[in-house]
Amino acid sequence: MMRLAEPLASRTWLFTVGIVLASLVFAGSSFSPTFAQDDAMAEFGDDPIDEAPAEPAGPAAAEQPAGDAAGNGNAGNAQPPATDQSLLEWVFESLGVAYLIVFLALSVTLVSLFVMNMLAARRDTLCPTELVEEFSQRLAANDNQGAYDLAKADESVLGQVLAAGLAKVSKGYNKALEAMQEVGEEESMKLEHRLSYMALIGNLSPMIGLFGTVQGMISSFQVIALGGSTPKPSDLAAGISTALFTTLVGLAVAIPAIAAYNILRNRVARLLLEVGVESENLMSKFEDMSPKSGARG
Repeated sequence: MMRLAEPLASRTWLFTVGIVLASLVFAGSSFSPTFAQDDAMAEFGDDPIDEAPAEPAGPAAAEQPAGDAAGNGNAGNAQPPATDQSLLEWVFESLGVAYLIVFLALSVTLVSLFVMNMLAARRDTLCPTELVEEFSQRLAANDNQGAYDLAKADESVLGQVLAAGLAKVSKGYNKALEAMQEVGEEESMKLEHRLSYMALIGNLSPMIGLFGTVQGMISSFQVIALGGSTPKPSDLAAGISTALFTTLVGLAVAIPAIAAYNILRNRVARLLLEVGVESENLMSKFEDMSPKSGARG
């Protein structure tokens, strides 16, 4: 009985060992099928199946994939081509329609006022030499009525002042001086009033430019706030260009306006001073005239 049990036990042990070895071999073949296939091919000496050689591709077929690859590579990095834009177009685009109209209106108004004040600030308009000579000649000839008619017909400031003085000389020399001063102040106020518009443009133009500067900077910061961490430089440049060009054009209008205003104001003040001096010299003939004995003609 013991002899029959020993061969049975040995067979059972061998069967168990065989099952374990078969399991290991199956597991190894499942994890590395490629290596098993290579080993089998090396063991049995199987040659790979011969394949027909491919026909060489033509130059057009060889260049087409390269061209497609290059095109696909450049497609991702492609940027819109830069358009040629002149400086004048850039200025118009940066200023916009509103600022362009405002600065154009200020410029045209400034040129018109400059021409008008230049014509009004001439010596022939304020203190003509011909009037002084002819008026003095008529007074020397005791032609007071002729001198009055000459001064009244003349449209210059000096003519209006002399006509006002001669009209009041019958009431005394002091009354004649007061009348001349009133007319002189009135004419001076007219000239200053006309010049003040040039000063207004000189002060208003940089303020409009400063307004455009603030608006442009706000626009640029709005792009930064809404565009994330990396806004487009072209979007930022639009607001900055508006800020800089409005300031530039505002100063370009204001600087000539202020310079012209000061030059013309000094010229008008000097000519009005000459008018006062000449009128007093011409009317000095009636200085000793009493109020009752004086007569206009």
